[in-house]
Amino acid sequence: MDYLKTPAIFKVRKVLRYLRLYGPQRTLAKVHGQIHMNRVFESLPSPNRQARAGQTIGLIGCGNYPYTTIAYYLNRRAGRVIRGVMDIDINKAASLYERYKAAYYTDDPQAVVNDDAVDLVYIASNHASHAEYAIAALDKGKNAYIEKPHVVSEDQLTRLVDAMRRSRGRVFLGFNRPGSRFGTIIADYLGRESGAAMYNWFVAGHAIDPDHWYFRPEEGGRVLGNLCHWIDFILTLAGQDMYPIEVNPTRAAGSDCDIAVTYKFADGTIAAITFSAKGHTFEGVKERFAAHKGNCLIEMDDFHTLRVEVGEKVRNYRNIFRDHGHENNIVSAYRNVKGALPYDRERRIAQIWNSGMLFLKTKEALDSDTRVVIHPYSGGV
Repeated sequence: MDYLKTPAIFKVRKVLRYLRLYGPQRTLAKVHGQIHMNRVFESLPSPNRQARAGQTIGLIGCGNYPYTTIAYYLNRRAGRVIRGVMDIDINKAASLYERYKAAYYTDDPQAVVNDDAVDLVYIASNHASHAEYAIAALDKGKNAYIEKPHVVSEDQLTRLVDAMRRSRGRVFLGFNRPGSRFGTIIADYLGRESGAAMYNWFVAGHAIDPDHWYFRPEEGGRVLGNLCHWIDFILTLAGQDMYPIEVNPTRAAGSDCDIAVTYKFADGTIAAITFSAKGHTFEGVKERFAAHKGNCLIEMDDFHTLRVEVGEKVRNYRNIFRDHGHENNIVSAYRNVKGALPYDRERRIAQIWNSGMLFLKTKEALDSDTRVVIHPYSGGV
């Protein structure tokens, strides 16, 4: 939805609600993001400025999310570290360049990939291009942060893993929920319990127009564009070694928006994800999570409140502002590279393969309306 075209009273109510949900600074960034998405320059600014010390970050894709989230948190936590920004829409590249004081902007991805001064590339372009840009960056010895989904096909997944094996570059993924405050609390409590678990996600997403680019065959639809977030979280909780995994789909006729999928893991754990997109959700994506494992019961509402029961003990947690883990995930990748922190390449390759294969096979199951069984990464592709 283009909020700039809505009535004034809607805009006021939206801002007031976002102030409560996200706080003043994040809300202001979201307001700027709406202006950014509609900005067209009568005369483009100079495409280059003197680079500052420490500007070593490349950004491919300058849409709303990169503008309001990736660039916002990098600027807030690391300073003016963005060097080169690229988008196929030169106006969006120029707008982000101006707002975050980058050194240059371009509509040529090779300008960023081939820039020797760039050591970490954040990739947030259209979904089908994520893996392609990441492979190009890895082949130049650069590190890559790939927004979700990291691949849209098994061929891309194989080639991405191959590139990771031949490159010294590190790869990080944009699955932020496991690293959020609530995500880590949930994993900690459930990790203390033994036996099989039951997990349930209910997600109400944005309705988007039928001609939206998400629905282009090559982009993977909403399973790869949205559902992959919760699929990855479920896999993180269940464990990377809980194979085989059985995937059972349910979907509305002809819809990529009203879908449900259940997973059965080798230890008897069962997980369900229900994704509904029927209209405008005023506060954005709404999500609720419930879990039961051993003596532990968990209820989480929209990354705002969390209730944990373990036997007779009850703990309630609350975030002042909604926290999906974006800040931690984005900044952690930067700090890992800059601080040369430990990076277990084989473990990361297995995670990237397993997560990618699970959401690709989930799409296959939903598209074909048939049960699919998945086996684990074997260490070679």
